[in-house]
Order: sequence, then structure tokens, then C-alpha cells
Amino acid sequence: MSRVMFISKKRIQWYIAALAIVVLGAAYAGWHRTQAASAPPPSDVQVRYIVTTEFNSTTESGQEIEAYRWDPGTIPVKKGQPVELRITGVNGQSHPFTIEGLGVKATVNKGKTTIVRFTPKEAGTYAIVCETHSDPKDGVPMVGYLVVQ
Repeated sequence: MSRVMFISKKRIQWYIAALAIVVLGAAYAGWHRTQAASAPPPSDVQVRYIVTTEFNSTTESGQEIEAYRWDPGTIPVKKGQPVELRITGVNGQSHPFTIEGLGVKATVNKGKTTIVRFTPKEAGTYAIVCETHSDPKDGVPMVGYLVVQ
């Protein structure tokens, strides 16, 4: 025995309106999340773009080896001027990092862009160290350098 169900026109209109609100809300949220990474910085900010990269290979004995790095590996900036690093995760799931001596800490995730802002007060070379890939016993440490001139 089959059962026939009737849905009123008014109920269908409510479902369509609710679905439209959900879709528009999700689209707005996605658009809003991308605006931070694509927004132009103020003119006095030094913007530098960095990506996470991976190299892997197999040794003659069949062992898989890999090395992660920041690219570019050396980033020059000027002392006393605001800096904005826009770091995009290309390889590796997550790279929590610190910039030693500057008190900067953040995490870069695959497929996302992390933005960190700071103003270096002293000239010098500061290591950007990935906490996941920092032990030389596990391979090549993932270290880049911020050179403040």
C-alpha cells in the first residue's frame, strides 16, 4: 500500500527560502575569510610572501627521505618598519613556527595563508623555525631567515 504525501506550495517556498539563506550565508562566510589574505596592506608595510615546500627522494637502499623548507629561505626587511608575512601552506599539513628573538608565533596549515605582522626594532638575522621539523635527527630542519637591515 503506497502512501501519498502532499506538500503545500507555501511549505515549499519556505524550504527554498531557508535553503537560499543557508547558501548565501555560507558563500558570504567563505568570501569574508579570503578577504584578509587578499586585502592590500597599508603603503608603509613591508609585505613578504612565503610558501612551505617539500623535497623528497628515495635513497639507493629504498629509504624515503624528505626535507621541508620556507621559500624563499631568506627574507630581507628594514628595521623600524612594519612587516607583514603572508605564508601559504603548500606542502605538509601543519607548520607551527616561531621567529626567534622577535616573539612571533603562528601556525601555517596546508591550503591556507597565515598572516603575521610585527615591527622589528633591531637589525640582525632572526631564524624562522618550524617546530614540527626542527630536530636534525629527523632530517633537515625547516629553518628560514629574516634579515633585518
